[in-house]
Amino acid sequence: MNISDDEKRKINNRLRRLEGQVRGLQKMIDEGRDCHDILILLAGVRKALDATGDVILERFLDSCQADFREGRGDIEEMISAVRLARG
Repeated sequence: MNISDDEKRKINNRLRRLEGQVRGLQKMIDEGRDCHDILILLAGVRKALDATGDVILERFLDSCQADFREGRGDIEEMISAVRLARG
């Protein structure tokens, strides 16, 4: 998969923010914070993780498309990646 340095930086920045949010969830639970507040943050983490996965999947599919143009595409690998990304 071909990811530019700029895209890698953006993905890694997203993952670092997510890491901080997950630590925030742990702290909220340790502090006994309101369940509603915890669930709000948890929903945000899920959405951000899904969005990050979408970016990675898009890069993978771009790579697959190039492989198919060159006659080297593997449809099973592509289907497997989409299933993994969709959970």
